[in-house]
Amino acid sequence: MDGWQLGAALLSALLHAAWNAAVKASASPREAMTAQMVASALIGAVPLLLLGLPAPAAWPWVAVTTALNMLAVRAMLRAYDSGGFGTVYPLVRASAVLGVAATAPWVVGEHLGGLALAGIGCITTALVILALDARRQGAAAVEGATSPAASMPAFPAAAMGWTLLAGLTTAAYVLTDARGVRAAGDMLAYGCAVSVTNALAMSWLMRSAGSPQRLLLRHWRVAAPAALASMASYLLILWVVQHAPVALAAALRDTSALFALVIAVVWLKEPLPPRRLAALGLALAGVPLLRLG
Repeated sequence: MDGWQLGAALLSALLHAAWNAAVKASASPREAMTAQMVASALIGAVPLLLLGLPAPAAWPWVAVTTALNMLAVRAMLRAYDSGGFGTVYPLVRASAVLGVAATAPWVVGEHLGGLALAGIGCITTALVILALDARRQGAAAVEGATSPAASMPAFPAAAMGWTLLAGLTTAAYVLTDARGVRAAGDMLAYGCAVSVTNALAMSWLMRSAGSPQRLLLRHWRVAAPAALASMASYLLILWVVQHAPVALAAALRDTSALFALVIAVVWLKEPLPPRRLAALGLALAGVPLLRLG
C-alpha cells in the first residue's frame, strides 16, 4: 500500500466518522439516514448520466452489495436502539475488520504478511478497547441511576446480536464492493450506481415514514452535508480497494471510530481517559504496520 492509498483510506475514515455522527445526533436517525442516501443518489446520478452505467460484469455485485448494505444499516440502527453509539459503532467496525481479514484470502485471493496482520490486530484491539470503555461508562451510569431502568444491563444481549450482525454484513459488503469495483473497471460509475440502488432500497424500506422527497425536505440540513461526506468517503475507499489489498483498506477505513474520539476531544473538549488514550496509541501504531505490510 503506497502513501496515496494510505492517505485516501484515512481521509475516508474521517469522513465516515463525521457523517455517521451527524446522522446519529439527529432527532430521527432512521429518517436522516434515508434522506442522506437520497441526497447521495441525486449527487451520484449526475456522473452516471455523463459516464453511463458500470460494466455489466459489475451489476450482480451492485445488487448484492445493496442488499448487504440494507441489512447492515438496519442491524446497526436496531443495535443503536438499546446499545448506544459509543459501544455499538466501534464493535461493528472491529468485527468488520476481522471478518474481512479472515475471509479475504478465499473471496479475493489476497494473503497478508505478518506486519499487515499485526497492524490489523492493533487497530481491532483499539476498537474493542473503545467499545469496552463505553460499555463500562454506560454500566456506571445505569448503576447510579434511580429510575426502574437501573436494573437493565448496560449492553443487552439483543444489542450484541444486532451489533455482530451489522459487523459481519459490513464485512460482506466490503468484500463484495472489492469484487464489484474491480469488475466494473470504473470506480466512479460503480460507486454512483451503488448510491442510487442504496437510496431506492432504503426509501422502500422506510416508505411508512414518508416519500423520499418529503424525508429529504424534512432533513436536508443534515442530509446535504452528510451526503457529500458519505459519497466522498465511499468513492475514496473504492479507489483504494481497486488497487490495494481489501483487508488493509478495511482496517484503515475502520479507524473512523478513532477519528470520532479525536473529534470529541479536540472540538467538544471531552476528557481523554487512559483507556481511550491507549486505544488511540494502538491504532497509531497499527497504521505504519499496515503501510509496511
